[in-house]
Amino acid sequence: MAEETIEDLLTDLTDEQESLMAVLRCIGDDDWFTPTPAKYWDVRDTIAHFADTDELAFDTLTNGERTLNDFAALLASGEDVTFWGVQRGRRLAGKQVLTWWERTAAAQRNQFALTPPDFRVPWGLGMRTASLIKARLMEAFAHGHDVRVALGVDVPDSPRMRHVAWLATRALPYAYTVAGREPPAGALRVELDLSDGGTWTYGPDDAPNRITGPALQYCEVFVQRRRWADAPDLVADGDAAVAALEVARAYL
Repeated sequence: MAEETIEDLLTDLTDEQESLMAVLRCIGDDDWFTPTPAKYWDVRDTIAHFADTDELAFDTLTNGERTLNDFAALLASGEDVTFWGVQRGRRLAGKQVLTWWERTAAAQRNQFALTPPDFRVPWGLGMRTASLIKARLMEAFAHGHDVRVALGVDVPDSPRMRHVAWLATRALPYAYTVAGREPPAGALRVELDLSDGGTWTYGPDDAPNRITGPALQYCEVFVQRRRWADAPDLVADGDAAVAALEVARAYL
């Protein structure tokens, strides 16, 4: 597969965000208060989190008034950063929160298009432009999953899962650190089936450890929206493959 451009990645980010926005444009006023699987968050809280973090991303890309690292340094914890946006949303009606997110998501995408591909964005420990776009897509998928489950809407599968899978697999060293475990010896190969009939792969062909199965289930496990035990088509062969699914974590 040819290397994807920033334009390609932004198309996929737009599609992931718009697919959820289309659902939200059709719900009633009371639906915004439906609890999601995320503890203490309803639908409105989730979308407020999107809107606020997209603002943070825009300011971080432009060195604006509220960059992520500087803002986080003013608060007690990362949870406070997250809850800041939720609190802002609780002052608004659901449809107002959606309008807020539509505006900030568009501004963020437009700024990504103006940012050099090799720029290291000071987002946490720092991420290249392409990696941060994938991270924003992963967030849209993970929290969008919560919203869809809350509203009783099917979680769609799409080839965009390859971006989430890439981020999740690259984050394995961090996942082991969070879990307080050492990764087993041996290379890992991941081979995932995409919804368009394609295959996403990562790692050497001859790796002694291998994870295979549907990309959607793999991504759901890594964003912790599905337990590995509840992903019947996801197969792990080898100690490092089993361990990867046990510590799966695609985000900070």
